[in-house]
Amino acid sequence: MNSISNGGADRLSPAPRALSLLRSFARKREAVERCELCAAELAEEHQHLLEPVRRKIVCACQACSILFSSGGETKYKRVPRRVRSLPDFAMTDAEWDGLMIPINMAFFFESAPENRMVALYPSPGGPIESMLAFDNWNEIVRQNPLLSEMEPDVEALLVNRIAQSRGAGAAEYFVAPIDECYKLVGLIRGSWRGFSGGTEVWREIGKFFSDLKEKSCRT
Repeated sequence: MNSISNGGADRLSPAPRALSLLRSFARKREAVERCELCAAELAEEHQHLLEPVRRKIVCACQACSILFSSGGETKYKRVPRRVRSLPDFAMTDAEWDGLMIPINMAFFFESAPENRMVALYPSPGGPIESMLAFDNWNEIVRQNPLLSEMEPDVEALLVNRIAQSRGAGAAEYFVAPIDECYKLVGLIRGSWRGFSGGTEVWREIGKFFSDLKEKSCRT
């Protein structure tokens, strides 16, 4: 005989209800991020490490992250959290064109394993490397000495000239952690629709740079 009365036909019996709760709990637990070194549960805002040779970002807890420094000879480097907005950055349109970046957004960092500067720009398919004209880059560094203080591998010059190219605002320049740069790449890859990207991706890009500017005020 069915143990559920007609009046409670829409309610789960204790066993199915418990099973449903367990499944829900399991789904929530699967969404929790964990340290990739010790498997400790991570908060939404957590530290990142970089494996420079593979350019791989690794999520880490605070305890594991302090084992690594940005300049040490270790497999990983700790990614700094500071963001610096550069409102007085000096770069002409001719100098930008000389860097041979096909779009008006890119980031530049020194790769210690490769002993060279690397220029990457985001695309719907992920990051794309551009051949960097080093003479032009050296001139930009001469005009902006702060660039020579960037930590190799883990800090980058992040350039956003989209608004300027459209006559809708000024160019934006930041010294940013490398994980923020790859976060932008992932955002564009995940939000891009059609040939022009669609309204969602441009809204997300605007929010990203607005948030980045806010972070620069806190660090």
